[in-house]
Amino acid sequence: MKRKLEISELIFKIISYTLLTIFAVCCLYPFLYAISASISGRHAVEYNELILFPKDIQFDAFSRMFNDNMFWNAYTNTLFITFYGTIWALFTSIFGAYALSKKRLLFRKGFNFFLVFTMWFSAGLVPQYLNYLDTKRVFNAVGIMDDKWLVVIAMGMAAMNIILLRNSFEGVPSEIEEAAIVDGATEMQVLWRVYIPMSKSIIATVALFFGISRWNGYFWARQMISNSNEHPLQVFIRLKLEQYTDPEQMAAWNEVYASDSMIYALIVCSIVPILIIYPFIQKYFAKGVNVGGVKE
Repeated sequence: MKRKLEISELIFKIISYTLLTIFAVCCLYPFLYAISASISGRHAVEYNELILFPKDIQFDAFSRMFNDNMFWNAYTNTLFITFYGTIWALFTSIFGAYALSKKRLLFRKGFNFFLVFTMWFSAGLVPQYLNYLDTKRVFNAVGIMDDKWLVVIAMGMAAMNIILLRNSFEGVPSEIEEAAIVDGATEMQVLWRVYIPMSKSIIATVALFFGISRWNGYFWARQMISNSNEHPLQVFIRLKLEQYTDPEQMAAWNEVYASDSMIYALIVCSIVPILIIYPFIQKYFAKGVNVGGVKE
């Protein structure tokens, strides 16, 4: 038999659900508006007649976008940076977190301090930019001319994610590691067969963090990638935004859809992959953050 809620509990639940519903609507509305604006007619978009549902439905903006080879080229570049960038970042973070989780590591406290120190005090944009330029020169010297690799390699570290992984690794019972060593497991085998399988939730969560960061990356990709054929999707969208807000270019605009509809169509297409992937990782998200963020 269910316990009858007290008046205070009932009021708390009503307020909580109301606030959560309002928050959910506020998060969902911009995406729904972007979809409506991308398929609405020119007059409805330019004169701000849209509230939620589309008007004068047309798909010319999507058609023009899908027929643009530069769009698919930018999409491919973003997939490249996201895939290899996430793998590289996970690779370096897992090894770094595993080493820092070991009490037998020499100068362990010092390394952990400097890791956290980078979160408190940043060197700033100028030193980071100069560091990227030097890295680019090294890549060019060894024959790597594709600037996408610079974004992949140079951004392969995040202190917060290493701390989450380190805390999770520290929660693995030492008895399991000792049993594996007694059975003849090497250090690498202990990592890949003990620690990683027992930390799937936090690894999936960190992979999501890295993936979203690489997918949405704009600033350093804009600064470091000079070849337009190597620009990722976010840079492509920004360049299109500059193009479609230029009064001189828009003076001759004679399409059934507004120039803003093209931008909204690009935004929708850039969000869809994350929306598809996120539900599959969501089950690990809350558990991973709790496991990695709390140290017993």
